[in-house]
Amino acid sequence: MEKLILHILIILLPVHINSIFLENRKAGQSPYILGLINGFCAFLTMSFSISALGLYWDLRYIPLVISFLYYGPIAGFIVLFIIFIERFMMGGDGVMIAFVSAIFAAIYPFFVRKKYSVGTKQKKIRIILTSGILIAIGQLVITYSFLHFHNDGHSDALHLFYVVLVYGVVQCFGIFASMLLHEKINEKRQMLLEIVRAEKLNTLGEMAASIAHEIRNPLTVVKGFLQLMQKQEKDNNYQYLSLILSELGRAELIINDYLNFAKPQFKKMENTRLGDLLINIVTLMESIALKNGVNLKFTVYSNPEILSDKNLLTQAFINLIKNAIEATPKKGEVIIHLNEDQDNIILKIADTGKGMSKEQLSQLGTLFYTTREKGTGIGTSVSIKIIEEMKGKVIFQSELGMGTEVTILFPRMR
Repeated sequence: MEKLILHILIILLPVHINSIFLENRKAGQSPYILGLINGFCAFLTMSFSISALGLYWDLRYIPLVISFLYYGPIAGFIVLFIIFIERFMMGGDGVMIAFVSAIFAAIYPFFVRKKYSVGTKQKKIRIILTSGILIAIGQLVITYSFLHFHNDGHSDALHLFYVVLVYGVVQCFGIFASMLLHEKINEKRQMLLEIVRAEKLNTLGEMAASIAHEIRNPLTVVKGFLQLMQKQEKDNNYQYLSLILSELGRAELIINDYLNFAKPQFKKMENTRLGDLLINIVTLMESIALKNGVNLKFTVYSNPEILSDKNLLTQAFINLIKNAIEATPKKGEVIIHLNEDQDNIILKIADTGKGMSKEQLSQLGTLFYTTREKGTGIGTSVSIKIIEEMKGKVIFQSELGMGTEVTILFPRMR
């Protein structure tokens, strides 16, 4: 029992190291450093393993699972490699079965890591507990098969089942405890980022609103007099007046974007069917997609209802879809997918463009930041602001060369 408690403390060690020493450092984001730390913890659990049925029992697979799910495949394979080395050095008859068990333990978290990273807390708990249960079942089958042939069919099946049951329960508890600590740290980190972001946006918003309001008043006066002149002017200057009015109209749109960024003005809140709204938007955007040589696909599995300002929500969706189209090369695809689960309405906009680096992704949504040459850096910020004011959430995922996916979540109406 003392060794099991020691194992639990060891597997929770990486969480505290990351939180105390690496949280605000680049090393805290390095899969190599994190893999080595978790690998060292797996090494420690194996160094204090429990001997039963002629085999070594410990919680080495918990750092392995956590590394794949939270730190990525590089960290996971580093831990797996360290487990292989340590188990080989320990020797004994069960070296090969230990290798097989370790590979089996790594398969499930390796394939579900992407779903895990974007899943809800309930989904993460299911994946974590499934990992623990699968490891225990795999351990039971593999170990029983080994002992059955190694002992000429005289293995104590009941004793083995009891050992694996205790081992599986402790392992599930350890994985669950480690997951809760990781989630708490991630929530804390996310909260700090949101506070910093909110402060920046609030400052920029107040400044933008003040400037935009002061500029719009003289522009309105100028535009009014130019319209009067256009009605009277019929000579060669007529075409110039039309051009000036057109550019003033564009300036007004930009100023309205600034004002919407500062504080979206919801003029008419009403129940809106997202499926119907998106069908109209996609129909509108098809001409832009064709012009850019992009294939626009839309799939809808439900037609949920939300409370929103239809015009502002349309503006937000058009901005995001237009960004996806413009980021996609010719013969590429933009896929729009609408669905819902028990808690949220889920809209995904995915493109097959060049994608973004982690640095670019971290700045996305910041006022004036854009990855396009002719972009103003306003549209995406305004879209995010509108969606968040409607109790929604916008999540960006992107990899260089793999495109970008925007996930928009709205709480379901009860």
